[in-house]
Amino acid sequence: MTGNVSSLKIAARIRQLASNRAYPVATKTPGRSVQATRKAIVENLWMHNRGWEELAEEDPIVPVSGKGARIIDAEGKSWLDVNGGYMSVHSGYGQVEIADAAAEQMRKLHYFPHGTASEPTAQLAAKLAEMTPGDLNRSFFTSGGSESNETSIKIARAFYRRAGHSGRYKVISRRDSYHGALGLTMWLGGSSQASTRADYEPAYPGMVYAPQPYPYRCEMGGETSDECAERCANQIQKLLEFHGPDTVAAVIAEPISVPAPVAVPGDEYWPRLREICNKYGVILIADEVITGFGRTGKMFAVEHWDVVPDIMSVAKGIVSSYLPIGASIAREDIANAFAGGTDTRYFQHVLTFSGHPVAAAAALKNIEIIERENMVENARVVGAYFLDQLTELKDKHEIIGNVSGLGLLLGIDLVKDPETKERYEISDGVSAALVKLFEARGLILRPSASAITLGPPLIIENGDVDEIVTGIDESLTQLFSDMHL
Repeated sequence: MTGNVSSLKIAARIRQLASNRAYPVATKTPGRSVQATRKAIVENLWMHNRGWEELAEEDPIVPVSGKGARIIDAEGKSWLDVNGGYMSVHSGYGQVEIADAAAEQMRKLHYFPHGTASEPTAQLAAKLAEMTPGDLNRSFFTSGGSESNETSIKIARAFYRRAGHSGRYKVISRRDSYHGALGLTMWLGGSSQASTRADYEPAYPGMVYAPQPYPYRCEMGGETSDECAERCANQIQKLLEFHGPDTVAAVIAEPISVPAPVAVPGDEYWPRLREICNKYGVILIADEVITGFGRTGKMFAVEHWDVVPDIMSVAKGIVSSYLPIGASIAREDIANAFAGGTDTRYFQHVLTFSGHPVAAAAALKNIEIIERENMVENARVVGAYFLDQLTELKDKHEIIGNVSGLGLLLGIDLVKDPETKERYEISDGVSAALVKLFEARGLILRPSASAITLGPPLIIENGDVDEIVTGIDESLTQLFSDMHL
């Protein structure tokens, strides 16, 4: 019965989308185009993170062009994309140089024959070896962040099998972390509020969970940032000792976790994590999918703590989402276990689009632009200003429990009660209400049930920050009034 009702609702919405009365601009070509696009969205598209019944109840934004941090939709309205896609459009929209680089490579060679390696892919691997910390020298290319982390875990497990330690398969990750949505990676980390994995049980074997070093909600009871960092790192050592170091292949962690939201750890955490992994011979994987390529005011976030991981996962900012590409980058001593010599010696892992020459050419140009335009420094300076402005809002709105961030990766923790730090749930409707309030102010910003995370393109300026902060301020004020919070 429910399915029939839903189908009727969707059909009715499709008819409305096709009606000239619903969209007066339908007499113009752009109007007819947006009607057709919205009809296809509701009738045929299976989007991630959204259902078509929900889309049938609203007019989804249909971007058609972009420049810098802003996009223009199919009806001509300008929007400021506060999260730069999925915190991934680092160099901004409309970078014609990147499009030209991709087009030029596509005209020359769009793909590569089996068993060969293309020029731009080799150049990108060399560039990554040059710019990443320490001896992270060899890159296995992927199509995105989930694949990068999946590849990093497979490298860690395979490394120990080659060393004669096949029992080392367990992986330690942290609660309130996110490392991807594939068969293995979706079981890394996870939310403390609600599981998004119930449909896919049973759980992947070998998953071990540690606390997140988020000072505002320190699971280990630390009352300061330093104390939380020390206790959470020590808990990973205790987990290693409990399970036995000879059963653990890797520890994987984002330098700064977004789901927490934006948990910037105390300065002791990463050096201590490196020390623990060294002591027990465990591979340390840094998930820099979100934090890499300038997001935090350093080219890579681990550089804030002068730590070199054994493997680094990257994606998103490597190409500013102009094309799908990511990488798992390994230190020399890890990579050498797969140097070859026999058919079974090399890394048994194949992805059709791994090392795609067009994506590699786009990534090289994107990195060139980030470096040339000093976007990493801009992220540091503008990010500090952004954090100050958001912190001022905390004194104005009781719903803001905490503000944290580093560079242009920032988070606002929303609470029902500032004393108890009780979180909002999806059923409270706060996130849905805020989306509408932000949209009314020209901001594309989608909060979770109890947090607002911000990761705009690295090209934004203080004026853009003022616009965003004003929009958040006004939205929270109206939310309090409308929902009587």
